[in-house]
Formats: sequence, C-alpha cells, structure tokens
Amino acid sequence: MSEFLELAKKRFSCRKFKDTPVERDKLEKILEAGIIAPTAKNSQPFKIWVFESEEALSKVRKITPCHFNAPVIIAVGGDSEEAFTRPFDERNFEDVDASIIATHIMLEIQDIGLGSTWVGFFDEPELKKLFPEMNGYDIVALFPVGYPADDAAPTERHFTKKAFDELVSFK
Repeated sequence: MSEFLELAKKRFSCRKFKDTPVERDKLEKILEAGIIAPTAKNSQPFKIWVFESEEALSKVRKITPCHFNAPVIIAVGGDSEEAFTRPFDERNFEDVDASIIATHIMLEIQDIGLGSTWVGFFDEPELKKLFPEMNGYDIVALFPVGYPADDAAPTERHFTKKAFDELVSFK
C-alpha cells in the first residue's frame, strides 16, 4: 500500500484533544501544505486564519459547539472575486479551491501526528462579526487541531463505506 493510502486510511475525525500546545514548526508545516495546494489557474483565491490565542479561541467557541477544546483552530475561506470562473456556465471555483487547500491541511495535520476534524457546523455570519477580516470570504471549514487524547477514536460511522461499485463507474 502506498504511503498516501496508509495516511488516508489512518486519518479519522478526532473530537478529543490533549491540553498540549501545538508547536510553531508543526503549524508552519500545516500552513505550507495548504499554501502549496493547487488552485484553478493558480489564482490562489483563499485565506487561512489560525486561532491560537485564548481571546481568539474564546470567540470561535461561541460560534460552534464543534471546537472540542482544541488548542488551535484553523479556518479556510475562498474569495469568489479572485477565483477562476468557468466560461461555459459561469461556475465559480472558489469553494473547490478552498476545499482543496483544506484537504491538504487536513492530511498534513494527520501526517505530522496531530488530530483534527473538518467542521462545517458553525455560524458563519456570527464568525464574520467577531472577525471582520473574514468578510468577503466563503468559510468552507474550521479545523480544531491538537494532539489526540489517549482515548480519541473514530466513531462507528468512520468505518461505514459504500461498496466500490456504488461509488465508481467505468465507461
């Protein structure tokens, strides 16, 4: 099995963290993984926010119950004004680009021995009131980041997968 498939199979939605702080060099690796991710026409229409101060974390905890008391929360947003728009149907790719960045971040978190989960359950309008610099961006994900607690484990749903033939079609 490839290293990538091993990484992808090990990753799970971690919802329980130790109090251990996340080292700056690990945060920088996570951010680099997002920054080097491909975007349509390399337009890079995204922004990443790192919430690590107690003040910032306190604000983020007000807009979602899915913070799991992680010592760091990373947000990823896309900017439709900067994103590629497909000329045939005017489909804007800011959400796709931001999701690619977010996926790179999520997998790097796992690769360096930390845990996280992709959180989509948050009050985006309230988040933007608390952090006005996020206005103009579509926030696609929040990632609580930290060292998994010793008893952190995937939920039962993690192991439920549809059959290959239901998901893949060869023509």
